[in-house]
Amino acid sequence: MGKQIHLEKIEALFEKSPIVDFKSIERIVGKSKKSSYAKLLVYNLLKKGKIKKIGKGIYTQHNEISLVVFSFNPAYLGLQTALSHYGLWEQETIPVIITTKKVRRGLRNVIGGNVLLRNIDKKYFFGIEYIKEGNFYLPYSDIEKTFIDMIVFNQKMDEEVLKNIKNKINKKKLLNYLKKYSLSIKNRKIFVA
Repeated sequence: MGKQIHLEKIEALFEKSPIVDFKSIERIVGKSKKSSYAKLLVYNLLKKGKIKKIGKGIYTQHNEISLVVFSFNPAYLGLQTALSHYGLWEQETIPVIITTKKVRRGLRNVIGGNVLLRNIDKKYFFGIEYIKEGNFYLPYSDIEKTFIDMIVFNQKMDEEVLKNIKNKINKKKLLNYLKKYSLSIKNRKIFVA
């Protein structure tokens, strides 16, 4: 009977939250129980396909690959992903996650799809908005921060994309953001023009 109660509470937790970490599951099981029981519950839920692993000790019951951003907190969806979200990038793109965590950069396969991981220094972690997408609020870089990141990460933008960004950008906000960067970034022709 007790095991069934834990299972129901854990399933209810997955209903309430888009992502759940292993520590939350352990708290439900209780400190008196060994974490091996929590591991067994997670293993069985994974085996039955009721949940999916999206990061180390982080799980979801949803098929939304963008939720992976929460396994690399602090992190946000940026670069081409953000440009697509704002309607400034027409090409299809995989989620690009920018994090301050020291993780292996590059492509990762998660819940049947790819995500691209990039790192930034903590001092450049700003300009993030939580935007509702479907049933979730996801962290995206705003247009100004996305523009800066595109330049910093040497991402190619055609003239049409560049023109669209410059039409939507808040120049005062952009200049304020650029204050945090080195002169070599601030003085790039693209920002001065």
